[in-house]
Amino acid sequence: MNTMTVDDFHATIEFDPELDMFRGEILGLNGGADFYGKNPKELRTELKRSLQTFLDVCKEKGIEPRRHIA
Repeated sequence: MNTMTVDDFHATIEFDPELDMFRGEILGLNGGADFYGKNPKELRTELKRSLQTFLDVCKEKGIEPRRHIA
């Protein structure tokens, strides 16, 4: 499994043959955030966009974005 990191957030990357695209999922969040891309450059752009959207929604709702493990 491949990984990608942006601003200390990590994501796993897998190829989805049905979509003929790569799919990423950001790890360690209090909710789900995924992204898709056809190549590494597109994946990184979409990861940043997905993460920023997730963080904006968390801020709007007063929710801690990271999941804390007890």
